[in-house]
Amino acid sequence: MWAIFLSVVASGDTLPFTDEFDRESFQRQWFDAQASYVAVAGSQVVGMYKMGANYPGLGSHVASATYLVSRDAQGKGIGRALVEHSLSQARKDGFAAMQFNYVVSTNAAAVELYKKLGFSVVGTLPKAFRHRQLGLVDSYVMFRSLQGGTPS
Repeated sequence: MWAIFLSVVASGDTLPFTDEFDRESFQRQWFDAQASYVAVAGSQVVGMYKMGANYPGLGSHVASATYLVSRDAQGKGIGRALVEHSLSQARKDGFAAMQFNYVVSTNAAAVELYKKLGFSVVGTLPKAFRHRQLGLVDSYVMFRSLQGGTPS
């Protein structure tokens, strides 16, 4: 899991973390307050996500999640399977909705996948992400209800 995290951070195009984000910080961020899940192919972890309440108290009915797929496994449906699993798990856990607070606008594959799975862009954070190759780019807030059916 740490290796996947490092490879995604090193790309500088999807997560707001820098290379200074150490293993101990990763473990706290990934495991302390939220549930974590992995996708495995053979004996290899190829993807993962963490999910929990977006905010405590009066915002605790809305889930949030962060997904990572190893570079070698991208484009093989792992991301979709992780998001679909998280939506199902969030419903089981009693959440009424799911919100992503910080989806980098240039991460076209993720944005398109989230839209296909019923999420909408409900806000744009102008120039909120410092992309390693493109400079300042927008980030999106994306949202979907978990009540009713699941879009295909």
